[in-house]
Amino acid sequence: MRYPNGRIYQKQQRTKTRIAEPSFANRGQTLEQQIEEANEYYLEKELAVIHKKPVPIQIVNVHYPARSAARITEAYFKTPSTTDFNGIWNGLHIDFEAKETKNKTSFPLANIHPHQVEHMGRVARQNGVVFFIFKFATLSRYFLFFYEDFEPFWTRMLQGGRKSITLSEVENNSYELQVSAYPELHYLPIIEQYMNEKER
Repeated sequence: MRYPNGRIYQKQQRTKTRIAEPSFANRGQTLEQQIEEANEYYLEKELAVIHKKPVPIQIVNVHYPARSAARITEAYFKTPSTTDFNGIWNGLHIDFEAKETKNKTSFPLANIHPHQVEHMGRVARQNGVVFFIFKFATLSRYFLFFYEDFEPFWTRMLQGGRKSITLSEVENNSYELQVSAYPELHYLPIIEQYMNEKER
């Protein structure tokens, strides 16, 4: 039998497809994507409400190639961005910044902007929970670095000291995040541990 396209019908053979075993290693996601995955999980499970902050931009020019499509061709930052993520957990304000480095031995402080640290200090003084999530991409290691533990290293740099935090300093002054199944970066238990330790 011939169909309208003129081709003879041939029954398709079904082949068994092998389902790959799930891998719980970093699946090629960026740090931001890993955090977004965790935040979606927390929202779904009603554990926390944490979102990525929108970048404050002023649109200057938009190109409309078609009625249904628009493309921003010119824009500028209205104000310097503060931190990447904020929200609420257990009645506490959560505010944090995510940073990656390919460096294996230290975390360069040039990756962090002064206005971000200033903002974090202000939130910390209002008893918000403020921290960085550092990713050493080459080592596939993640650290949750609370502001009060980070601040002395920032001050050291401002006073003419090292312009980076060594890996051993990060290891000794922060909490290492272990990659899990889902979400990969389950960071809320670390915050809970930190808050419990502060109360002792």
